[in-house]
Amino acid sequence: MPFTPFHLGPALGLGVSFRKYIHAPTFILANVIIDIEPLLVILFNLRYPLHGYLHTFFSAFFLGLALGYIMFFFERFCYSLYRVIYLEPINNLNLKSFMLAGILGTILHVLLDSPLYSDIHPFYPLITNPLYNPNLAFEIYIICVFMGIFGIIYYVSLLVVSLYKRLH
Repeated sequence: MPFTPFHLGPALGLGVSFRKYIHAPTFILANVIIDIEPLLVILFNLRYPLHGYLHTFFSAFFLGLALGYIMFFFERFCYSLYRVIYLEPINNLNLKSFMLAGILGTILHVLLDSPLYSDIHPFYPLITNPLYNPNLAFEIYIICVFMGIFGIIYYVSLLVVSLYKRLH
């Protein structure tokens, strides 16, 4: 799903719902950061597969791990913002929750893209894609849309409840 908002659906739906256990901003970013690869291929007209090495479970795991660590490092600068916009619970999350968010987000991205694109090799160095099934495209997009709607409704309800508590 290069450059589509569809990855944001599961990112919001799951990230906001499980924000007490995993770092929601890291999970959201992890779900979309892998698409930097097709963006660079298109922008710079690179002789490189549109869905290359980042679209493998192996690379996604390590990208997620690195992203989790980087986001943990920047937490001290962003914590207040995350609290104000209700993406982080009152209790501080530990490094493990950041790493887990990063890994789960990047792996989910590869898992969602693998059935849709024949050029993805999720189990690289194996050059086959046993998950490839373009007949699932409609279902995957519907799930992403509904997860996004759920995530938005859940997030807005958090804001409304918080505002109600402040006013009473």
